[in-house]
Parts: sequence; C-alpha cells; structure tokens
Amino acid sequence: MLIKKTLNYSPNFNLKKRDNRQIKFLVFHYTGMKLEVDAIKRLTEIQSEVSSHYFIKNNGEIVLMVPEPYIAWHAGVSFWKGYKSLNKYSIGIEISNPGHSHNYKNFSTKQIKSIVKLSKYLIKKYNIKPTSILGHSDIAPNRKKDPGEKFPWKYLSKKKIGFWHDLNFKNLKKKRKLNINDQEQNEFIKNLSKIGYLKWKNIFKSKNVKKLTIAFQRRFRQDLVNGKIDQECLLISKNLIKKFNKLS
Repeated sequence: MLIKKTLNYSPNFNLKKRDNRQIKFLVFHYTGMKLEVDAIKRLTEIQSEVSSHYFIKNNGEIVLMVPEPYIAWHAGVSFWKGYKSLNKYSIGIEISNPGHSHNYKNFSTKQIKSIVKLSKYLIKKYNIKPTSILGHSDIAPNRKKDPGEKFPWKYLSKKKIGFWHDLNFKNLKKKRKLNINDQEQNEFIKNLSKIGYLKWKNIFKSKNVKKLTIAFQRRFRQDLVNGKIDQECLLISKNLIKKFNKLS
C-alpha cells in the first residue's frame, strides 16, 4: 500500500539507521501550537532539537519529516512495557492541533482519515501490535497531555488501530464517582503497570497517582478526566487486562 505524502525534511534525527525489527511502537502527538506553520517550523529547524517521522496537517495532508529507518526526536524520557526511551523503537506522528494550552479542539475528519491510512500502512509494514499504539501521555504520563482526550481512540480501535475496552457505557456510568478503598487503588495502579504504563519508584505518592490516572482517563475514559480513581476506572482497567493479554 502506497501512502501519498509530501516531503519537508527535519535535520533532527540520529544518523545511524536502525533495523526494521527495532520498530515496535507508534506514538501519536499533537503539536500544541496556535499556528500550524509555526509547528512545522519548529519540527524542521535545527535549534529546536525535536522532530517526528510524520506530520499530519489540518487538511489531512501527510508530511514525511524523518525517514522511518532513522530515529526521530519525539518521545523524550519515556517508558512502555519495559522499554525505555522509546525514540529508538518507535515511529512518531505529530498531528496539527493547538492542544490544551491554546483552545484544544477536535481533530478534523480529514486528519482522522489520514491517521487511519498512515497507521494501517505502518502497522502492516512493521507488524505493530494494537497494544503498542500509543499517545505521548501514555509513555510520559508525568509530563505530557497529548494527544489528549479528544483523540479518537475508540474509533481507531474499531479500525484495529490501538485497543479499547468492550464494556457497556450505560452500565459503566453507574460505577462513575463511586469511591474505591486503598486496596482497590493499589489494584488499579498494578493493572496499569500490567498494561504497560510507567513503573515509578514513588508511584504511590498522591501526586504521581493523579498524573497516572489522568493519563489513563485521557486514553480510556475520555468524557471525564479528573484524576480521581473511581469504580468505573477500576472496572475499565480490569477489562483492559483481558484485552491486553489477547492482543499482545
């Protein structure tokens, strides 16, 4: 399958090529800048020291910035399923969106179509598993928000891009805001570690628990992101473990 794309190369990548077998993850980002043109400029100027392999414009145009065999600089300090520093193991995809700091908005229909097309191409090429398709906030929950709660994770999972729970929404909502006890909180955090989330040294400190919970909610409970673990969150995490084991 050929992907129609334009070229706008970034100088920010490692010169040494990697083997295709090293590529195990897709990582989605939003640009988090008011203007698309400024985001492109930042990703292609040497002073910024950041880049991505692909950039998806508001109109759906796919731009290749770093050829896939090279390591782009998009993930930073990161962790998933035992892998650290995911730049080495991933394809980074930046999507034009002002983000939480600048009137965060829905991703356009054209962008979503391009996300599906590009993702399917990369998944097939590198045999990437659904549990290895991630957002920046999944792999760096202590510092990142993107691509955020408006990213269409549920829709993408129906296209076999990423994964989602299979629980009934109405039944789930009955569990919303129902308190959990300390034992259930520990179970929730352990479930997230099993899925792939970061194992912090001081994970059980309240501020770290909240950051991890927010990252989880941005991905798997997008209509309410409040950093509070309730029975709904716990139930989703349990279901995801079953899905994770089937898809890994």
